[in-house]
Amino acid sequence: MFPTPLALLNLTHDRKKFATSVAGVAFAVLLMFLFNGFKNALYDSQTQFLKELNGEIVIINRLKENMFVPRPFARRRLYQAQAFDGVEGAYAIYTSEARWKNPETRKTRPVRVIAYNPADPVLLLPDVLAHREALTLPNTALIDSRARAELGPREAGVITELADREIRIVGTFSLGTDFAAGNGNLIMSDQNFLRFFANRGPEETERSFSTADIGLLRVAPGTDVDALVKTLRENLPQDILILPRDGPEGFIMRERLYWEQNTNIGFVFSLLTAMGFVVGIILVYQILYTDVADHWSEYATLKAIGYTNLYLMGVVIQEAIILSIFGFIPGFLISRIFYNLGATVTGLVFQMTVERVINLYILTFMMCLVSGLIAVRKVQRTDPAEVFGL
Repeated sequence: MFPTPLALLNLTHDRKKFATSVAGVAFAVLLMFLFNGFKNALYDSQTQFLKELNGEIVIINRLKENMFVPRPFARRRLYQAQAFDGVEGAYAIYTSEARWKNPETRKTRPVRVIAYNPADPVLLLPDVLAHREALTLPNTALIDSRARAELGPREAGVITELADREIRIVGTFSLGTDFAAGNGNLIMSDQNFLRFFANRGPEETERSFSTADIGLLRVAPGTDVDALVKTLRENLPQDILILPRDGPEGFIMRERLYWEQNTNIGFVFSLLTAMGFVVGIILVYQILYTDVADHWSEYATLKAIGYTNLYLMGVVIQEAIILSIFGFIPGFLISRIFYNLGATVTGLVFQMTVERVINLYILTFMMCLVSGLIAVRKVQRTDPAEVFGL
């Protein structure tokens, strides 16, 4: 049977104190998970709709800074693109913001409206596919079941007003909110979209089927998407921007980078994560320093019988590593609960991916390691003669 390491015995000889120490590390881990989680949730939520698009290439107006800026392009560009080998389908998508009236409180809130021809396989969400026929009826729409509660009932059968016009909800789907759709989303047919937004205001051109907000191209299996994008760029007019949906140079990454670089969200939450890291260093340092002080005579005895400073430093560093493991586990588990709660309350996408969990543990490990390196100085200064009055 292997002997129990000295570092573990030092930490666990007082179970109550050990539990308190683990709770302190777990608290710091929880802070880092929450701050980092909110930052990622805001960015992930901004691209969740794009990831659901059933196509490999996206076409937008060249002047369109982000997906929901109202800058349409000529729809004939889609017909031109469809003539190229490798393009199986070209679909027009329309977006707009409109005032939604809560049918219970009669208060209005802005929502995002997404529209396309229900016959086109733009979104393969099961709930959307199940209501394609219902969407062809006049003045109907689907509502996001994860929309904010301020919109009122989010269920089929609701009749209220959208853009001062009566609308009937014929079903629901699950998507969630983001920067542009802080309250929620509606999906309707392109025909209904034209009824509601034929003229969206003096600052925009008259809405008609001659323009589209987003173009989606579905590529034939086996087609080289990057090569097709290059061909389309070389042959189509330069008033549009043609991007692959995925990849480092793709539309999804472009959208994410826009919000990262043009808002302070990333900086604020990164700063808060760093503060959680610093709080963790202070907490772990206090834990390790107190442990060293409590075992001052034991460390002095070890030095007196020949153990080196390097060995004693290793003991303290081991304690830091043990605390990083035992503190990370409850912090991670509690964070998952808060992630689920945050997703329910806000409608944002809280994803705890393996990569993010590993990165947070590395941060926790570094936090504890730095604290251990600071606390170990007291061990190195231990003088057996002073301790035993020699």
